[in-house]
Amino acid sequence: MIRALLARMHQRHRTIKYPDGPAPALPARFRGLPRIETGRCEQGCRDCAEACPTDAIRLDGGGIRLDLGKCLFCSECERACPQKAIEYTQDYRLAASNREDLIIGEKDLRHAQSMGRELRRLLGRSLRLRVVSAGGCNGCELDVNVLSTVVWDIGRFGIQYVASPRHADGLIVTGPVTENMQLALRKTYDAVPAPKIVIAVGACAISGGPYLNQREQHGGAASTVPVDLYIPGCPPHPLTILDGLLRLIGRIGVAQVRESRG
Repeated sequence: MIRALLARMHQRHRTIKYPDGPAPALPARFRGLPRIETGRCEQGCRDCAEACPTDAIRLDGGGIRLDLGKCLFCSECERACPQKAIEYTQDYRLAASNREDLIIGEKDLRHAQSMGRELRRLLGRSLRLRVVSAGGCNGCELDVNVLSTVVWDIGRFGIQYVASPRHADGLIVTGPVTENMQLALRKTYDAVPAPKIVIAVGACAISGGPYLNQREQHGGAASTVPVDLYIPGCPPHPLTILDGLLRLIGRIGVAQVRESRG
């Protein structure tokens, strides 16, 4: 017992301070919110759109429109653009409340908003979520699960994962919703007591991701259940998921996020 206590004292506090302190440092190779500068585009150039494996890029009247819900953050577009009109930044804040908000150009991304006042009163301090893997590759599932570890500890915000939908306030959905999982997702949603919320995590759950045009899947969670929060990525970083969840429950907002860089 003495050795255990000494080891614990040596390890000290391991939980990150975010959002009340600086966000954890991200690796140099992390790819977050893309920065788009349409003014650099050459007339008639389609290199970025042709390089995109999921058709996430549209060229509209000379402007670039990038759908974060389809984006795999593979940076093929960044490498293909001769004028460097697209650049991936380290901004981890990607979550949005509406699907259309994920389509960006030179305008800033409209970040996720908190749920309504009544839902915040009911769920904001005690949110129980049932995770449904609707045909995912386990990438998003891993980063969802890591939030319950000691470093991230989402339980300190009153957020917990539960085994039964009847004990849940909402769902986290990962995967493109395969044919074999669509009925299971619908039944799980129906088993959650109202009022309830749905969070789509990852490109697959938002749009189908790399499986977009495959007939064995349904193109994401919104094909089967109503979605209240979209968290892009392939997979999204745990910090991106946490940021989206905290925005949803009103724990942080655009003006409240404390930047840790510089």
